Amino acid sequence: MSISENIIKIKSSIPSNVTLVVVTKTQPIEKLMDVYETGHHIFGENKVQEMLDKYGQLPKDIEWHLIGHLQSNKVKFIAPFVTLIHSVDSLKLLQEIDKQAKKNNRVINCLLQIYIAKEETKFGLDFTEAKNLLRSDTLKQLKNIKITGLMGMATNTDNQEQIAGEFQSLKQFFDLHKHSETPNIKLETLSMGMSSDYLISIKNGSTLIRVGSSIFGNRT
Repeated sequence: MSISENIIKIKSSIPSNVTLVVVTKTQPIEKLMDVYETGHHIFGENKVQEMLDKYGQLPKDIEWHLIGHLQSNKVKFIAPFVTLIHSVDSLKLLQEIDKQAKKNNRVINCLLQIYIAKEETKFGLDFTEAKNLLRSDTLKQLKNIKITGLMGMATNTDNQEQIAGEFQSLKQFFDLHKHSETPNIKLETLSMGMSSDYLISIKNGSTLIRVGSSIFGNRT
């Protein structure tokens, strides 16, 4: 099937309250324009430099999400335009995002990345670290960021029960903390699920999925 047919198929299979982020990692500009021309304008990129290159070449009404690991020294490059940062895993990184957002007269929306997988290669806060961060007085003082939700990646396994359990644990944590009265915290987005497991993630409460290979085919 074509890229446009794949997008139509995925959108027809997910509830209206679930947002699709098309993962553009390693994909050429012409393929991204194929996506854009379907009317879908929400793109997710893993690396800052690749996002910058594509941002420079593509229409400016695209909503860019940074979904990969983010180093503090690279925040300044995406601060002028990024819509949502999915991968915030420390107070230090939040402080840098706040600083760069202020320079650009913006408030940048962020998701806390929570470590739910049984894999050492993934990043993220554990539940205790995330709880402490959400309650932190230092966080409350940051005026140019807003924590709008949580993100998690399940273990890369064929065990669907394990994947569902990992997503359930994040949904339970999300539900416990979504009623925060802190001005810069309003948990509304639960970013869980990729090409291999987005249907499981939606059953377990995901409101945002990140899909690449199911749209473009497997990367070579």
